[in-house]
This record gives sequence, structure tokens and C-alpha cells, in this order.
Amino acid sequence: PKSSPLSHHLQSTTRLFHLLSTCTDIDHPLCSECTQILLSSLQRQLDETKKERDGYLAYEKEIKKERDKEAHGPSREEIERRILKLQEEEQTAIQQLQQAECEREELDEELTVLEQEEQELANEEAEFWRIHNDQVLAAEQQIEQLATIRAAYAADSATLDKLERTNVYNDAFCIGHDGFFGTINGLRLGRMPGINIEWAEINAAWGQALLLLYTIGRKLDFTFENYRLVPMGSFSRIERTVGDKASYELYGSGDLHFARLLHNRRFDLGMVSFLDCLKQLMEYIKSQDPNVEFHHEIVKDKIGDVSVKLQFNQEDAWTRSLRHILLALKICLKWATN
Repeated sequence: PKSSPLSHHLQSTTRLFHLLSTCTDIDHPLCSECTQILLSSLQRQLDETKKERDGYLAYEKEIKKERDKEAHGPSREEIERRILKLQEEEQTAIQQLQQAECEREELDEELTVLEQEEQELANEEAEFWRIHNDQVLAAEQQIEQLATIRAAYAADSATLDKLERTNVYNDAFCIGHDGFFGTINGLRLGRMPGINIEWAEINAAWGQALLLLYTIGRKLDFTFENYRLVPMGSFSRIERTVGDKASYELYGSGDLHFARLLHNRRFDLGMVSFLDCLKQLMEYIKSQDPNVEFHHEIVKDKIGDVSVKLQFNQEDAWTRSLRHILLALKICLKWATN
């Protein structure tokens, strides 16, 4: 029996769907949504294929351009010129490289020299700082020594100032009085009725007085005319340097025999000679400093209004004259030491 047109159409459709299913990964028939999705996918594939085709076409054009350039490229002479130029450039570059190598070697040598100089400078710097530190330490030690020396100097200066203000002559020859008696270094000089002064003390006092007169003369570099002072403690004397060159004792005794009386006469002459030497010294001091005032004038054997002689003289008058002598010696000593 003959099939109807609808049946034939279905069969054809079924075969077509089968054929499509075998040729693709998608089973047919499709619903409308799947069909829409499939169309979208196929459209994307189409677009990508077009892009790939356009890329191939562009690449083909580039190949054609390159072939055209090769077909219409430079001549052999131009290529050789280019080769020669490149060779020259190569030689120039080689020369420059060799020059750069020489410069590098020179720089290496300079670098070596500089490194040596740097090492030497580093050694010199280390030596400098060592010397500097030594000098700083030495300077600090010197500063400490200087401070010590300055302190010692200040102490010594104070001591020297104190010593300069100290008059050793006043300590060596202390002139004062004990009642009616003048004293030198605590020794009384003179005699008074009713007061027994030993001749040993008087003689020692005369020895101190002559030593003081001798010391003042030496300090002033003064030379006594006609006399030479011989201080010998309790047995001092004065010697004449002109005339008979006699020697006069400056020590006495209380004995009354004839020989002792002659000795006492020489004792008087010794005291008068002492008075003459004292007058010479007083006149020298007055010539150097008119402002110096002596309380008693010396005329021959007298100082003030009393004689220095012991014979035929009262003991209190003799003692007063000796006190005047000590006062004059004190004024001379003060002037000589100031």
C-alpha cells in the first residue's frame, strides 16, 4: 500500500535528524531553547573563524610585501658598500675596544696605585692618631705637672714673701732694753751701782755689738777708715790700719792691779775706736738718705752728752752711752735691711 504524504514527510524528517545526530555531538531534534543556544554558539564560532581568516589574510599581505622588497632590493655594489662600512665600523669598534682595554689597564694600574696610597694614608692616619693620642696624654700630663708646679710655685711664693717680710738681722741681733740697761740678744751692756753685771756678760754683749757693726758694714759694702773690725765673741778687738797699727780690746775686767789698769785703758781706746767707726757708718747712711735721723750725735769720745770711756767716768753715765750706741746700731740696722 502506498504511504501517505505525512508519513513520508515524517520519515524524511526522521532520517534528516538521524543524519544530523550522527554528524554532530548534538542529538536532534532540538527544542527551541536549545536551538537558540546552538545558534548562538555557532555564531561565535563563525565570528572567531572570520577573525582567524582576517589574520591569515593580513599575514599573506605581509609575505607579499616582503617578497616584493626582495624582488626590488638593493644592488650588489650597495650591499658590498654596506659590508665595507660595517667592517670599518667593526674595526673602529675593535680599536675603541682595544683603547678601552688599554684605558682599563691604566685605570687598573691607577686603581692599584690609589689603593696603595689609600693604604699608606690609612697607615699614616693611624700613626697620626697614635701620635695625637700620645700628645694628648702628654699634654694632659704636662697640664697636671704644670698645675702641680703652679701650686708649688704659689706655695713657694707665699713662703718667699713671708721670708722677705722676715728680717733675719732683727732675729740675729735683737736690740732692746732691760730696765736701765741696753741689751743685745738678751745680753746687758753696762754697769750700775748696786746691780752686779758680770764682765763675761758685758764682754759678750760688746762682741755682739762689734759683730753687728761689722755685718752692717759688709751688707752696705762700706769700708771703715783707719780700722779693721775683728769680731771674736767675748774677746773681740779693733785694730788700727794706720800709724802704730795698735790693737784695742773690746773686753774689760774688774781687776785693779796695774796690768789690768793698762788693759782697761786699751779697752777705753777700743770703745772710742768703735764709736769712731759707728760715726763713719752714720755719716755714710746720712749721705745716702738725709731723712734718716739719729737721736744722738757723736763727738770724739762722746755720744750725746756722755762719754763712752769707762775710766774716770760714772757707771750710770757709761751705761747710758752704751745704750745710745745700741740705739744708733738699731737705726743703722733698720736702714740697711730696708
